Amino acid sequence: MADVVNSNLLDLDGDVAQLTRQLCDIESVSGNETAVADAVEHALRGIGASGGTELEILRDGDTIVARTRLGKPERVVIAGHLDTVPLADNLPTWLDGDGDEQLIYGRGTADMKAGVAMQLSVAAALRNPQRDISWVFYDHEEVNAELNGLRRVTENHPDWLAGDFAVLGEPTKAGIEGGCNGTLRAEVTTRGRRAHSARAWMGVNAIHAAGHILSRLEAYQPQAKNVDGLDFQESLSAVAISGGVAGNVIPDECVVTVNYRFAPSMSASEAAEHLGTLFEGFELRVTDSAEGARPGLDRPAAAEFVAAIGGIPEAKVGWTDVARFSALGVPAVNFGPGDPLLAHKDDEHVPVAQIYQARDALLNWLEG
Repeated sequence: MADVVNSNLLDLDGDVAQLTRQLCDIESVSGNETAVADAVEHALRGIGASGGTELEILRDGDTIVARTRLGKPERVVIAGHLDTVPLADNLPTWLDGDGDEQLIYGRGTADMKAGVAMQLSVAAALRNPQRDISWVFYDHEEVNAELNGLRRVTENHPDWLAGDFAVLGEPTKAGIEGGCNGTLRAEVTTRGRRAHSARAWMGVNAIHAAGHILSRLEAYQPQAKNVDGLDFQESLSAVAISGGVAGNVIPDECVVTVNYRFAPSMSASEAAEHLGTLFEGFELRVTDSAEGARPGLDRPAAAEFVAAIGGIPEAKVGWTDVARFSALGVPAVNFGPGDPLLAHKDDEHVPVAQIYQARDALLNWLEG
């Protein structure tokens, strides 16, 4: 394992792969983001003094916003979260491989400190941005949504997140994943009548009745819906089932929990109505929901972003914080180095070449 790179003095003008390691080696499991937030703020404050585009620095807890004030006709928001899931004996970071095949291993490399390093490196390198930019670095993304730093800033300082288009640096293997599906969880309940299992005919078995719910789920044909030029694949699945009183009792209640991932052309309330129709005749209670996000690829800034990055944009089937920007009327895409399938894994890693690729593409777009 290589030597520790950890330093609270981030070098924004150096190698972006080394910057990724510096960021990762400042441990920042959700709730412990202050050290890395302090390091990011200190580094951002030095950009203007070093000849870069001067930034106004704002802070709410461990969320930092650094924005230009150039009077440009458009403003883009580029955001990334500073926290990680808990460690798995995978810090400090280490390198594996050589040349174009070199990988950085360690917690946060893919999700998403390589994306944060991309942001910081580009912010320091910019000399003549064609748009005003708001750089956002936020806390508590990996835990309960009530704690999310973007949510807090949305409530306390919504103007900090204002813009015409947003980029969230979540891992996408340096490709574009537009918007995101919405998500809804609901409990579908059957009712029966209790009885002794030796005289089962005296009762009504609620678990048996749940078979009708499962049959409807099995017969359901998920749809792909085109939104702003991207095909969002929906899905509807049973994710839990509970019922039963004792080994000798016919149960009078059974609950099937379903998860519905719906395209951003549909609101959460419309998704709930859809499930109400599908499960007509059963009790249905929505327990959690989050709106999706349109990618807004028809916006000029988005079209230029796609042209600069290259490749064919894909729809984000999972939920990400781009939905928070969408709720503010700011269309958003996901773009960053790293494979989302490696997020939270013990062997989390990111290709060094992908960090360079994403960093250079973002810089080229912002400089026009």
